Amino acid sequence: MRLIPKIFALSLVLCIPLWAQHGGGHAVGGGFVPKHGPAPSHGPAHPAPGFHDEPGHPEAPHVHHNGTWVGHDAGRDDARFHLDHPWEHGHFTGGFGRGHVWHLAGGGPGRFWFGGFYFSVASFDVGYCGDWNWGGDDVVIYEDPDHDGWYLAYNVRLGTYVHVQYLGA
Repeated sequence: MRLIPKIFALSLVLCIPLWAQHGGGHAVGGGFVPKHGPAPSHGPAHPAPGFHDEPGHPEAPHVHHNGTWVGHDAGRDDARFHLDHPWEHGHFTGGFGRGHVWHLAGGGPGRFWFGGFYFSVASFDVGYCGDWNWGGDDVVIYEDPDHDGWYLAYNVRLGTYVHVQYLGA
């Protein structure tokens, strides 16, 4: 009878590294959904240092399981984000953040959709979504706090995100 508590205790000890990898540290993707989008950037644009900040992390903008948004420090004055007509097709009204997970229903970076809403990936971010499954991945939309007319589409499976424009419903 004393063997069962010892086995149970040993099992818990052996599971700690797995829990740390998926529950708290700096893991990426695997179903994690950030509680909120990135904080507003303060100051000038930072040069793109590369996104592969830790072993096993993607070379793309991504979110750590502790909620850190890697790669969202372009600054408000970054010319890539300038739009002559922000929100030209209206504002996305389907819901933002953790409580609104959407299933991609088709398309590709140039135009994709879910739930009757249509989006397009920013041309400068297309290279970061080559491994997205446009007919099956789950995404969460966040507002971009720095760039009018842009949203962030976060891929739940991969833990990566891209800038997107809303094309309407």
